[in-house]
Amino acid sequence: MTTRDAVDLGEFQFLSGESIPSLEMAYETYGEFDGSNAVLICHALTGSAHVARRPDAGGETAGQARAWWGDVVGPGKAIDTTEYYVVCANVPGSCYGTTGPASTDPETGEPYGTAFPPVTVGDWTRAQRELLDALGVGRLHAVVGGSVGGMNVLDWLRRYPDDVERAAAVAAAARLDPQCLALDTVARRAITSDPNWNGGHYYGGPEPEDGLARARQIGHIMYLSKASMSRKFGRRSAGRETVREEPPDPAAAFFPYREVESYLDYQAEKFTDRFDANSYLYMTRAMDDFDLSAGYESDADALAAFEGELLVLSFTGDWHFTVEQSEALADACRDAGVDVAHHVVESDHGHDAFLVEPEKVGPPLSDLLATGLDGRSITDTDEEPVETESFAPVHTSLFSE
Repeated sequence: MTTRDAVDLGEFQFLSGESIPSLEMAYETYGEFDGSNAVLICHALTGSAHVARRPDAGGETAGQARAWWGDVVGPGKAIDTTEYYVVCANVPGSCYGTTGPASTDPETGEPYGTAFPPVTVGDWTRAQRELLDALGVGRLHAVVGGSVGGMNVLDWLRRYPDDVERAAAVAAAARLDPQCLALDTVARRAITSDPNWNGGHYYGGPEPEDGLARARQIGHIMYLSKASMSRKFGRRSAGRETVREEPPDPAAAFFPYREVESYLDYQAEKFTDRFDANSYLYMTRAMDDFDLSAGYESDADALAAFEGELLVLSFTGDWHFTVEQSEALADACRDAGVDVAHHVVESDHGHDAFLVEPEKVGPPLSDLLATGLDGRSITDTDEEPVETESFAPVHTSLFSE
């Protein structure tokens, strides 16, 4: 049983203090609710509510052609929708059905643009809580998310600690490091320096596609590892059959158009067709701003009220959210007396691994939902990861939709 819908939550006040008269949340549900089996999935930066495959999906659904975690969530999958009632909602500030900068301001009849209030991860959590209330869901069996969705999970644990029994933060961290903050800054500058951005009020006219394309290319580089880029592209030429609309600089006709350039150009072009530039600004700002310890003495203090279990998954090739950052998060949990397990996955896929290697991500999540940590708490980082049953691999990615 699946549902694709939207609910009007009415007036919503953001943590900035600003309000909008109506917040519409787009969401999808999978499975049937029995009162205690609800699992909330938190999507990543440019994700949508379309987390699992739907029999009625047809073509594009919620702005994305494919379910972004369709090999982890679904009937018989790691997060089994025949056992759990799965909810995934598009967060405020995005552009896949939930109110954001591209939405119409009912007071003016025009798109909000940059008049939309600043959005934080805390606003996402509060809006998700209101949505779950509207759906009749109280305490969650689990909340699961990857990347900034994992930050969303951590915010649930500090903001609504009594509402979550189990949690999984996948390829996430308590905060971004300065290098990632810097790269996000350059990506946003690419958008705001595009003449078509027009202060964020470009709706109905030419859009800042070039700026958004450059921002997306920076993102792609962040999500891949050196090993995965070497394996996929090397220094190879893209070949004579590869066509590009125009050379990026005067000397380009002399030098080879490499496979890595072709890949970045192709992905950027696809992304500008499906995502809103202002939403990219808002979503990256929310991610950059998140700090688990904000308002608390430490990360441990922020998590101290959570009495459930937390699984932290990290990937050895991920330099966006590193293994060391995940271990620091696990240490904070131990200091707070929170039951935690840190599962390290050997992978050279970079940050993208949590999406392209479901055979490695799925089993730990399945175990968590079924039996909890069950004595698997890893306190020694040298301990070998738990051997798990393999899923059939699939090569799909939120970052290459």
